[in-house]
Order: sequence, then structure tokens, then C-alpha cells
Amino acid sequence: MQTRETIHKEEVSSLYRNYVLAMLTLVYVFNFVDRQLLVILQESIKKELDLSDTQLGMLSGFTFAIFYVTLGIPIARFADKSNRRNIVAASLGVWSLMTASSGMVRNFTQLLLARIGVGVGEAGGSPPAHAMISDYFPPEKRSTALSIYSTGIYFGVLTGFLMGGYLNQHLGWRTAFFVVGVPGVVFSLLFYLSVKEPRRGATDSNATSAIESPSLREVLKRLYATKTFVYLAMATGLHVFCIYGLLNWAPSFLARIHKITNSEIGALLGPIFGIGGAVGSFAGGYLTDYFGKTDKRWYLRIPALAIMASIPCVAGALFLQNTFYSILCLGLTVSLHSTYLGPAIAVSHSLVPASMRSLTSAILFFVLNFIGLGFGPLAVGMISDGLAPSLGTESLRWAMSIIIVISFGSTAAFFIAAKKLAVDLNSTYLP
Repeated sequence: MQTRETIHKEEVSSLYRNYVLAMLTLVYVFNFVDRQLLVILQESIKKELDLSDTQLGMLSGFTFAIFYVTLGIPIARFADKSNRRNIVAASLGVWSLMTASSGMVRNFTQLLLARIGVGVGEAGGSPPAHAMISDYFPPEKRSTALSIYSTGIYFGVLTGFLMGGYLNQHLGWRTAFFVVGVPGVVFSLLFYLSVKEPRRGATDSNATSAIESPSLREVLKRLYATKTFVYLAMATGLHVFCIYGLLNWAPSFLARIHKITNSEIGALLGPIFGIGGAVGSFAGGYLTDYFGKTDKRWYLRIPALAIMASIPCVAGALFLQNTFYSILCLGLTVSLHSTYLGPAIAVSHSLVPASMRSLTSAILFFVLNFIGLGFGPLAVGMISDGLAPSLGTESLRWAMSIIIVISFGSTAAFFIAAKKLAVDLNSTYLP
């Protein structure tokens, strides 16, 4: 039964639909501001709390990811049967409060618990948002809409790096957590009051699919039987390993290898990750929707080609001695790396009915974040610690080079998934 807060297809104007997309994108901006703020602050935190690179990797990666991905599935299961707008608003309020509380910690354990709280809150953000977008936008516009939503990652990183670098330099890392966390609580109230819940399946031709309420076991069985999803999850997991291995250690890399100050790092990496990533994300959605009109396999071929092109850029970013050229290669890498997410979500949603979409997003995010966010920063930190006695500060450069190797595996998995898509999608999607 639809409540009076639920909005139907015929009632949605183009203006309001775009407003909802903008609001959801802003929520995602807050998501990544709060998540990545730790990254720009970690060198200062390391010095004050006397932490190792492995501990930093746990804070920004593994421990956060465990709670983020594990709780994401039951929350998404609940979202597939309840009001998704309410879940997104509540989640934003929780993770913003936990971000603000990170500035009051006195040791590693307290900071770890605060970051776990951020992960718990953020677990309820993206899967319900993905499902809402798929109910506001028809299949032929879905990849672009989801890619616009995904630009929130990069605008969040832009904001987090710029604000974090400035606040850290002038007011300290504790104040930075508080200043960034509080506005999210206020925005969660605005989101709750101004965004309406769409009807499930509103943009699908088969509206009856929205009535079903499949179990987690049924969804897992369907996705496992769909080989496109299996290889897509593997591809995105390996790719996100590379993204977070680069993103979470880029500030430390520039500080240790290129001797750049905190405020300068924020001013450099903010535009690089923010603007470069947003452009790449939008381009990925636009190009896949354009070429996918006649052949849906381009939804996965284009990210594969982008990742392949990024491999020499990663090598340049890590091993070129000139700071300008290193940063230029880093910017190209970010743009190419960011093309994948909108198309990946759009393909995943095309494989299941509307009633499975929040859970499908959560399962995809479980895999990609468990592998990528969980082990990317941690693996780089552990390798760096292991190489430090012999290589000193150069250990981080060589630890991050694991990204090059993993990128080959991700590219191959994307191409295999594209090939499987010809079998898994209905013939009406193919030429």
C-alpha cells in the first residue's frame, strides 16, 4: 500500500525528479566528506596518537569497511520493504554525529570506535538511494542519473580535502572533524522534509515486479546464477581496491615523497579528485547510455577500456620524480578510474526486478567495499610497513604500485562480464 508521501510516476515532474537527484547527490557528498576527511588528516593524527601505517589502513579501510558492508545488507533488505527516504535521512544524521565525535578521541581505540560509528551510519546511505533513483529515472536514463549521483563521491573528496587541509593547518585535526560533521545533521532534516518516496517500479514497464518481496536467499540465488553480476562484482571489487589504495594514501604519498605541506596537499588533491573524478563519473554514465542504446555490453566495456588506459597513468603518478608530472598523471588516473560506478549499478539493476534493487546494490557494495575499501588501504599500509626498514619513505611508493597489478585483473573481469551480459539480458536489450 502506498502512503500519501509516496509519489507516483505520473505525478513526478522533470524538475522535481532532478531536485531529488540533486538532494541524493548532496547526501553522497556528505558521505564522502565525512569518510575521506580522515585521509587528509591522517599524517597529523599519526603523529599525535603515535600510529603505524597499518593502523591508519585499518582506520580508513578494513575496520570501517567491515561494519559498512555487513550492515548494508540488512538495512537494504529493510529498505526494499519500507520508506527509503527515511532511511537515507536517518543514516546521514548518524554518520554526521559520529564524524563530529571523532574530534574528541584520545587514543587509537576511541578513534576506531568513532570510525565504526561512521561506517554504521553510512551503511544505510547508498543502496536505498540507488533504488530511489531507479524508480525516478527510466532505464535509458538510469546510468547517467546514477553517474551524476556518483559524482557526489568526488565532490565530497574535493570538499573534504580542501576543508580538511585548511582546517588542519590552521585549527587542528580535532576541529576539522567537528566543523565538517555538524552540517550533515542539519541537512538530514532538510532532506527528510523536502524529498518524497517514489513508488517502487514506477519507471519500469513491468509494474507487478514491485509488488514482490523476495528473501535475501532468493536474491543471492538469482544474482549468483547471473554470471554477469558475479564477474561484475569481482571486477568492481578489484577496481575499488585500486581506487582506495590510491585515494587513501595519496596525501601521505605527496607529503613523504614530494615534501608537500598539508594545506598544499588539500588544495592540490581537492580539485584533482573532485573535478577530475566528477568529470570521469559523468562521462562514464553519458558514454554508456549513448553507446548502450544499441548494445548494452558497452555499459561494461567502457569502464574496462578506461581502467586499461589508467595503468600507465598510475605508473607515471608513482614513479615520475617531477612533482608536476606526477600530479598530472594522478589526475588522469582519477578521471579514468571514476567511469565505472554508474554503469555498474545500472547494469546490476537491469538484472533484477524493482523489489530487489536496494538489496542488489547492497550486495554489490558488500563485495566491492569488502575487497576494495577493506583491503586496499590496509594492504598498502602493511606492505609499506614491511618495506620501511630497507626503503625508508620510498616504501610507500612501492607499496602503492600493487595497484598496477590489480588493475589488469579488474580489466579482464569487466570484459568477461560484458561478454556474459549478452546471455543474461533479455534479447530486447541487444542488437
